[in-house]
Amino acid sequence: MKGLSARLPIWLKKPAKQLRNYFKYAGTARYCPVCEKSSSQFLPAGFIRREDAMCPHCGSLERHRLVWLFMNKKTDLFNGKSKKMLHVAPELCLEPKFRKHLGASYLTADLLSPRVMVKMDITDIKYPENSFDVIYCSHVLEHVPDDRKAMREFYRVLKPGGWAILLVPISVDKTYEDPSIVDPDERFKAFGQKDHVRAYGPDYVGRLREAGFQVEVYQVGDLVPSTDVTRLGMTNRSVGEIYYCTK
Repeated sequence: MKGLSARLPIWLKKPAKQLRNYFKYAGTARYCPVCEKSSSQFLPAGFIRREDAMCPHCGSLERHRLVWLFMNKKTDLFNGKSKKMLHVAPELCLEPKFRKHLGASYLTADLLSPRVMVKMDITDIKYPENSFDVIYCSHVLEHVPDDRKAMREFYRVLKPGGWAILLVPISVDKTYEDPSIVDPDERFKAFGQKDHVRAYGPDYVGRLREAGFQVEVYQVGDLVPSTDVTRLGMTNRSVGEIYYCTK
């Protein structure tokens, strides 16, 4: 039996869900750089439904594909040298990739999730100054009442010469927050999601700089040729921008 299994095509060895997706979404119209698989389409996703958003194979969204390309093309994360990386609220599509490349120097953290390595309040990080070479935190700060304190904490624990990617959704012209809005339905009306405490605008960069970071902003066009934008599923506004922060 074991010998028979060894001779089976790779696609016949896939788990049932992956196997269904293999056939259902077979095609080359879309390509995910995270799992390196092609498909006929990306799936809808989001609280406010977005078409052409999620990879049917690994579940990556637009921003995950963009940040993965950025880390490969514009950073030293995968140059083979040891780096201590903090990954806050780790995404299922990216966590295994980082763990494979970084091994024991990779740390996952979250305040609520039971599947991370350490429980962490990012406004009070229990690590000394200059602990991490790399910090990645995506779409978390919009849930944090004191986001400025969290940014200062990220700056504190980042090593000099290190870098952080701190992503948030940009949905308004100027950042809007109102601590008196606590009802989930009212938060949805004001901030676009029931568990958000603010809606960020482009002035988000100013908050990062106030925390001490030097910030460079990268857009889809800086990483992806115009001919590939659709195939990579990065036409939605929610793909966002990359905020590359250095100390």
